[in-house]
Amino acid sequence: MAGWNADTAAGPVGVGSVTLVEGSSFCISSANGDISPEYPHGLFVHDARVLSRWNLSVNGAPLEPLAAKAMEPYRGLFVGRVARSDGYADSPLIIERLREVGAGFLELITVRNYSREAVECLVALQVEADFADLFEVKEARIQRRWEESRETKSDSLTIRAGWQDIRKGVLVSAEGADIDADGLIYRISVPPNGEWSATVTAVPLADGGGPAAPFLRPNEGEMSPRDRRRQEWVSKIPVLHIGNPSIERTLRRSYDDLGALRIEDHDHPERVVVAAGAPWFMTLFGRDSLWASLMALPVDPSLAFGTIQTLADRQGDVVDEMSEEEPGKILHEVRFDVSSGLALGGKSTYFGSVDATPLFVALFGEVSRWGFAAETISALLPHVDRALDWILNYGDKDGDGFVEYARLNDRGLINQGWKDSWDGINFADGRMAEPPIALCEVQGYVYSAYLARSWIAYDAGDMDLAAEYRDLAARLKRQFNQQFWLPDRGYYAVALDGHKRPVDACASNMGQCLMFGIIDEDKAPLVVERLMSPEMFSGWGVRTLASDMGAYNPASYHNGSVWPHDNAIIANGLVRYGFVEQAQRVSTALFEAAEYSEGRLPELFCGFSREQFDEPVPYPTACSPQAWAATTPIQLVKNLMGYYADVARGGLWLDPVLPASYGELHITNAPMADSRITIDISGSTAKVQGLPEGMLFHKGIRPRAADLAQRAKIPDEA
Repeated sequence: MAGWNADTAAGPVGVGSVTLVEGSSFCISSANGDISPEYPHGLFVHDARVLSRWNLSVNGAPLEPLAAKAMEPYRGLFVGRVARSDGYADSPLIIERLREVGAGFLELITVRNYSREAVECLVALQVEADFADLFEVKEARIQRRWEESRETKSDSLTIRAGWQDIRKGVLVSAEGADIDADGLIYRISVPPNGEWSATVTAVPLADGGGPAAPFLRPNEGEMSPRDRRRQEWVSKIPVLHIGNPSIERTLRRSYDDLGALRIEDHDHPERVVVAAGAPWFMTLFGRDSLWASLMALPVDPSLAFGTIQTLADRQGDVVDEMSEEEPGKILHEVRFDVSSGLALGGKSTYFGSVDATPLFVALFGEVSRWGFAAETISALLPHVDRALDWILNYGDKDGDGFVEYARLNDRGLINQGWKDSWDGINFADGRMAEPPIALCEVQGYVYSAYLARSWIAYDAGDMDLAAEYRDLAARLKRQFNQQFWLPDRGYYAVALDGHKRPVDACASNMGQCLMFGIIDEDKAPLVVERLMSPEMFSGWGVRTLASDMGAYNPASYHNGSVWPHDNAIIANGLVRYGFVEQAQRVSTALFEAAEYSEGRLPELFCGFSREQFDEPVPYPTACSPQAWAATTPIQLVKNLMGYYADVARGGLWLDPVLPASYGELHITNAPMADSRITIDISGSTAKVQGLPEGMLFHKGIRPRAADLAQRAKIPDEA
């Protein structure tokens, strides 16, 4: 088989489709609000499609879409009209569908009559539920056939289905409607220049029995549970004002999307983690959730801590070749309701990720500097050490000092870094690399993990352990710069292949290495020159692959597209190495790209040049909202603020380099340890108010992990 990929057979959802999301539930529909099984549409709850058809008609005719808008991530308004039966062009009937998604959904249907005569209407909803797994829908290969039964009552339709020993169901409630086995019908008369409305709800049934919870419409003036959850989120995150209104809109949209992508840990409801993104990844992912929560640290540090705790609880214990689980390894993804025949590795939890484990350690190192209780940090250290053991014993199976991957079975991902499409890692001439593959950016993550453990050990007084990991980091950096650097090309190989040959494609991966400091100072200018060249920089961001490479395709998933999160990481590294103008250019390009999608950056967009198209070309099946794309604007501003904390060392560091076009920045209610602080930035001047007792504001750069690790010298080295 060709292999499993992040983008396998993801069919287009249709022009103008709308995705609404709340926690682990989401809904995809067409521009008129209809859900059609001919497309990968549906209402999905915990990875199962509980509605596969939801088609509204008036007098037997479908709605002509006029407008669709996501008012909040979980609430959308669809406006359409009904064609006239007498042949005239303009219809007097306008239909509004106000939809809200949660554990099910609620739809308020309103028919407005703009004529001077009453209009008789048949308003019908056709309802189907196939209870397909998310992967069955995404890949258009629905295999299971459920035994279905339908029960009608005066105001409800219940659809129940069974497959083997699994039972599912959905309850559709519609007061005042005529219910039959196909759906529901309202027979109405809309007065002249008047309106009519009705509310319909659909909620999944727990194990095919009663509804898990009713989906009630709030009374006039009351907030829905989704609104209350959003309000609670808004009350605890920073309030941001920036002079550039377009950038402010993008940042506010990021806050909203991040709030909607929060999901609860099933075993610990008090913990909140970040789902990877809608529509296909509304679940916990190792890599994606770690990166998103790291980028969101200035907004809500508890997301990062909850993500680390939840991943630690699910850390690998045994060797399982099907799921690719190994002791100490951090998972790739968890699926709630996917049949084993379709899930990666054939199980609900899949571990085929080479980078989640070092990222877990690196994020822990950063989180430990943000003021969480010492005992909670200490409780996680054994998990950190198990992750490091995996890096040394399983990640580097051949003992050459580099962490590499090769899938353990033909049901797993062929490529197991963030570019996980089947053709994502290739040579300059377009040939695909053969495993085991050691990715350049993964070595950067491992380098950061070693340094983090070194200075944590130093702080705890364990000088031997601190020196051990400091030396591992130094050795890795030396080997990396010797074996990955291509002196005749002036850039780093994207990887080493199974024969230890440099995979010589010019790719964005090396840009991520800048963030972690593994690149030698004398090589950084050449790397930056290449990243900002016309072959790599499209005008909207740095491409995943240079346009002069053999595998380049601007409309591919990983071979020439532009990924916002990738660029945010690169921009961080540019600032780190002193290339401020280039970081500003990348950041500004992304903020300008967001203007073309109502302030929301998608998972990725095509890599066509800005000279060729004066707006970003959408990638057809990009996730939106998507977690690390939603946190990209936050990370971009954080980079340019030079915003870093180290509560244990009693400091907050700012070194602002915001472009003049961004205007002044004012942030209130920003979390810092057990306090809330206010930050004001004007040009290169920064002021901070409300720091916790014992903390000081420093203008400049926070001590790097490498600098802290250098203090870890055993007595005879001092």
